[in-house]
Amino acid sequence: MSITAEEIKKIAYLARLEFTEEELKNFSGDFNKILVWMEKLNELDTTSVEPLIHMSHEINVLREDEVKITLTHQEALSNAPKKDTDYFRVPKFLS
Repeated sequence: MSITAEEIKKIAYLARLEFTEEELKNFSGDFNKILVWMEKLNELDTTSVEPLIHMSHEINVLREDEVKITLTHQEALSNAPKKDTDYFRVPKFLS
């Protein structure tokens, strides 16, 4: 199986890439090498191999999600250079 220049142009179009003719030839060679390797891999018997879902068998240990107040409203506003009654005051920003 080999990939044609037209197929590479279609892939490049879908990926919004532009290639010169020389780059197109280089990519053609690279794609064909990848396809040859994939054909070699398809020759292997993988019926007894389980699919790899995670790179590690480790299980995340997460803490319980508990609600607690770590910083009060007044403490949060205490170091603000400018503040309103309940909010930080910042300059307007329009882009």
